[in-house]
This record gives sequence, structure tokens and C-alpha cells, in this order.
Amino acid sequence: MMMTVPNFLTVLRLLAAPGVALMFLYFSRPAADWFALILFVLAAITDWFDGYLARAWKQESKLGAMLDPIADKAMVVIALMVIVGYSSMSPWLVLPATFILFREVFVSGLREFLGDTAGTLKVTPLAKWKTTLQMVAIAVLFAQGVFEHYLGMSAMGMSPEIFQDVMMGNEEDLQGLWWKHAGMVWTGNAGIILLWLAAFLTLITGWDYFRKAAPFLKD
Repeated sequence: MMMTVPNFLTVLRLLAAPGVALMFLYFSRPAADWFALILFVLAAITDWFDGYLARAWKQESKLGAMLDPIADKAMVVIALMVIVGYSSMSPWLVLPATFILFREVFVSGLREFLGDTAGTLKVTPLAKWKTTLQMVAIAVLFAQGVFEHYLGMSAMGMSPEIFQDVMMGNEEDLQGLWWKHAGMVWTGNAGIILLWLAAFLTLITGWDYFRKAAPFLKD
């Protein structure tokens, strides 16, 4: 079992998954948001590079084929857990995250049950788009946390009346409240929309896998 460069990148991505959660245990916000965002984006980039290098250098292996989807799922599941946990259980995040987590558990259970015939559930192009959309949505939502906490730091000690006057343009915006608030709103809304789109693709691909596995589930 040779540890090639593509496999090494996959292992790094797998190790980065719990690292995202650990950022929030050992660092205060917004530093934790920054570190989690950077770590997640770098790990997501390796998701493309390890597959590309494995094909380009003809280093595709069973180890890589086994670890790659595990690393992807670990990154998505742990990051969603962190985001939902810090969102005060917003239903706009909880629902799509629930759909995504349910599908991942369901498909993993199907593959385990099928055993040697699990090859019928090969990753489809739509499933790859699903994973990409999930990672983009999560990165945007981490960015939303960065804007949110810089806004809170800038507005600390400011009365609601003064904050409102600044946002309305009645007071000079010395702390950059307007662009921080705009960044928080735009990344928050974009992240939620992208996560719902990812959840929609997640359900479609989950149904597709179930349809392919159905003939093997008959007595």
C-alpha cells in the first residue's frame, strides 16, 4: 500500500475534518471562524487536486478510492455540525443540514448492505456537483461568521440608537459598520440558498442510489 502524493492529500483532508471543529475549541471568535474557513477551503481544494493528480500521474489506488469519499463526507458532516451548533438552531440551516446528513447515512448504509455489489452505486457526476455545492455553501457560511463577529466587535459598547443612525447614514460610519453588516447579510443569505440547493441535489442523488440498489433489495 504505497502512500502516493494524491493519497497523502486525501489523508490530509481527512485529518482536516476534525480540525475544523477543533478551531472553535482552542480559539476565540472571529479567529476561529477565520482558521476554520481557511482550513476548510484548503481541504476542499485538495479534493480536486488529489483526483486530478491521481489520474494525471496514473496513481489511482484502492486506498484513495476508499478514503476520498470518506474524507468528503467527514468534512461536510463536521462542518455542518459546527455551523448549525453556532447558529442557535436556525431552521433555515437545520432543515437542509438534516437532509444532507440523512442522505449520507442512508447511502452509506446501502453500500454496507450491498457489500460486493456496492459497485452499482458508483459516484455520479451529479453527486460530484452535490459535493462541490455543499463545500461552497459551507465556506460561504463560515465567511458569514467572520463578518458577523467583526461587526459585533465594531459595534461593541454602541447603543442601538447610534447603531441604527450609522446604518441609516445619519451618523458617520467610522467603524465600517455598513460594509461589515452588508457582508454578513449577503454571505448569510447566499450560504443558505446554496445549502438548500445542495440539499436538493443531495435528495435527488440519494433517490438515484436507492433506485439503483432496489433490484438487490428484493427477496
